[in-house]
Amino acid sequence: MSTIVLIGAQWGDEGKGKVTDFLAQQADMVVRYQGGNNAGHTVVVDDRVFKLHLIPSGILYGQKQCLIGNGVVIDPAVLLEEMDNLDKQGVSTNHLRISPRAHVIFPYHKSIDQAEEEYKGNSKIGTTNRGIGPAYADKASRVGIRMVDLLDQEELEEKLRYAVEIKNKMLAGVYESTERIDYGQVLEEYTGYAKRLEKYVADVSVLVNEAIDQGQKVLFEGAQGTLLDLDHGTYPYVTSSHPIAATACTGAGLGPTKINKVVGVAKAYITRVGEGPFPTELHDDLGSLIRERGHEFGTTTGRPRRCGWYDAVIARYAARINGLSYLAVTKLDVLSGLDTLKICVGYRDNDEIITEFPASLKKMANYEPVYKEFPGWQEDISGVTDFSQLPPNARDYIKHLEELSRVPVAIVGVGPGRKQTLVLKELF
Repeated sequence: MSTIVLIGAQWGDEGKGKVTDFLAQQADMVVRYQGGNNAGHTVVVDDRVFKLHLIPSGILYGQKQCLIGNGVVIDPAVLLEEMDNLDKQGVSTNHLRISPRAHVIFPYHKSIDQAEEEYKGNSKIGTTNRGIGPAYADKASRVGIRMVDLLDQEELEEKLRYAVEIKNKMLAGVYESTERIDYGQVLEEYTGYAKRLEKYVADVSVLVNEAIDQGQKVLFEGAQGTLLDLDHGTYPYVTSSHPIAATACTGAGLGPTKINKVVGVAKAYITRVGEGPFPTELHDDLGSLIRERGHEFGTTTGRPRRCGWYDAVIARYAARINGLSYLAVTKLDVLSGLDTLKICVGYRDNDEIITEFPASLKKMANYEPVYKEFPGWQEDISGVTDFSQLPPNARDYIKHLEELSRVPVAIVGVGPGRKQTLVLKELF
């Protein structure tokens, strides 16, 4: 049995798509276990760029089993568009399977998402307006519509009629919106989606457990990052699901005893999108330089990402919450050419040094980062194929990340391509 859960160890956008794609070379099965199309994974293969939102990155290998678990919320229109685009690029989706227990996103979820953000004004969260939060809210309220319901015309008609009636009342009465959802139009649209997706629906829990029992290598792929977790993130500036490692079990239908390793993906610096405190954020030209060099713009929204120095307090927090076995550090090449690099080792609160990540955002907003400084390197490292070939200062920087994060580094990314990946420890 060999199973790996791959999670984001920061605020998302850490390069999980690239690392998933790289590890999927050795995996027999890749499973997406939470989130929705608010996430985006960019994978570069031989100068071809693939942008995936719902389908596991392992799909690019053709013969890998790729599963979407019950913990994912699915927008059928987005999923089918993604499948069609892959087909046009010569990538088969024949091995894709979708859990019948996964919940479905409808147009009213997106309408309410947008209306609520507008209603909040300056207190907005900064959602992607993809309907993810309202879909999870319906799931928790036990009025959601699942894939299994989508495939049952009678169930779909009954549940959709109720949902549309309630959501239209909410749009008008709560949010004072003039928009109304047309039941007949939505029913016709989603009946069409059901016909196309029916053959892909299968019991993901059974498939995953059978694969593990047969000794296959299974990779679990999370979306977003630890600091966007609904419980453990920078609440309320978080996503609507749980991107942490434990969710691989609930989101795919297996027990925790079947997980062998947990790998956290972290950039060699750190970024975040949307609102909320960010202790190491760079508001100067250096932050802009890192954004441009790292192409730090959202795969899903195109929004510019906020950039800052690596934060070891966050790394240690992610290690504890997820039980990290290893780190995969991406985008080390972006830091080439900088004379001095900094790593945050704590936060200053007046005369006190804070070394554990706080729950209070109010307090965090007033913290000042405490840095250790390290010499940088000038060489272009994007063509390096072995860790030993890196400049001494680059190798030292990785070793400092290990020491300060208290997690060994297994993978280092020196560019977006598959071949621009340095392996320090074999994981499968």
